[in-house]
Amino acid sequence: MTKHTDQMAASISSQLADWTVAVDVDRLPPHVLNYARMILLDVAGLCISARNTEYVAATLATAEPGPCTVLGHAGGTDAYGAALTNGTAAHGEDFDDTFEGGPVHSGSVVAPAVLAAGERFQLSGTDVTAGLVAGIEIQCRLSLVAPKAIHKAGFHPTAVLGALAAAAGVGRALRLDSRQIMWAMGIAGSMASGIIEYLADGSWTKRMHVGWSAQSGLRAALMAKGGFVGPATVLEGTHGLYNAFAPGIAPNYRPLLDSLGEHWHLPTIGFKTYACGTMTQPYIDCAIELGSKGIDPSNIDSITCGVGEGTVHRLWEPLAEKQNPPSAYFAKFSAPYCMAVGFFDRAAGLAQFTDQKVQNEDIRALMRKISYFIDPGNPYPQRFTGHLCARLKGGGEIEIRRNNLRGGMHDPISEDELQAKFFANTSFGGWTDHQSRSLRDFCYSIDRFSDLSGLQQYRGR
Repeated sequence: MTKHTDQMAASISSQLADWTVAVDVDRLPPHVLNYARMILLDVAGLCISARNTEYVAATLATAEPGPCTVLGHAGGTDAYGAALTNGTAAHGEDFDDTFEGGPVHSGSVVAPAVLAAGERFQLSGTDVTAGLVAGIEIQCRLSLVAPKAIHKAGFHPTAVLGALAAAAGVGRALRLDSRQIMWAMGIAGSMASGIIEYLADGSWTKRMHVGWSAQSGLRAALMAKGGFVGPATVLEGTHGLYNAFAPGIAPNYRPLLDSLGEHWHLPTIGFKTYACGTMTQPYIDCAIELGSKGIDPSNIDSITCGVGEGTVHRLWEPLAEKQNPPSAYFAKFSAPYCMAVGFFDRAAGLAQFTDQKVQNEDIRALMRKISYFIDPGNPYPQRFTGHLCARLKGGGEIEIRRNNLRGGMHDPISEDELQAKFFANTSFGGWTDHQSRSLRDFCYSIDRFSDLSGLQQYRGR
């Protein structure tokens, strides 16, 4: 036996690949299958909501003509272009699903990749769904190996880990064998990327991270299908993914394989209720409650928030810049803005993140009063919580806490609430109720289709 085959037999990616090959839609627990459909529904609605944006248009312009669908856009594109554009649209407003513990976005990575593969190769809805489930579960587990470390190193975990998850998902959809899926993950490791310098100026690169991972995973799977060999030890190797992208912590690989196929992380994924950074959302709920008390914002002297150390460099610092966001996209990752707009509007949806709204003087005045301290007892990233203490002029304090992320694993929204979000997003994108209901039904029925030819009806306006 050669060194290569020895490593293949023992590696973590080979064990993940063995499991991936065996994922069978007919044997999935019903709640896992239904949750996968819900994730697809959320992704589809977000694609429609963003279809008229400049960043989607710029991304779509890179695609070549082909047989694949970009949701809400006429004509067909190549598979890579569809995966890139749908992924970028789904993540572009930071309104997509989140797995607590990572955190990572998974549906917006894996769904565009497997849908593109499904259309390009006329795959059954059953195989596409199996790929969706396998890829999402793997991405959740990948995020548990080195919590916070990838972000701390200056990278976006969704982007880094998503390429491997998409490769596995597409591999399952294509019915690749275990060795090929292992190779695909190994190849995707060399495609993993995604720096977080967008935080400096609110530029658009985070938006395309998810689409880039989706098309990278698709490409890696097809290369493996053609016989291209990737490293078996892509995850745990001396020069593997975690040593490269998460050098600040000793990785714990147990969550990758523990109870795989018995305990599912997929149905614990959270659906966002606000269109901004995940960790701001319990704080927005606190601010909305404060605003609902009828307090005159001019009577607030200061608002101080206890936060998890791992969130500071993305949502709180530099504080003077977070209190003065230059654009709507920058504001999505400004905890002071998200809280201030929540206080005034009692909401933080798509309508709250516009350049005009960001310039509102009342919101800006309140932002300047919002600051933070690091709470060593904050459970992030295992749990997303919120806290504020508002000090009033003339004396008095109001303290508000949220113990969970609304929409997350500890406080999930109902399926009806998720559908309401879907319809609000498609309406925002200019779709009729008839179009929206048809797309909803497609998402809930995808695993029963013999192919994805029906997806073409969702290309136009």
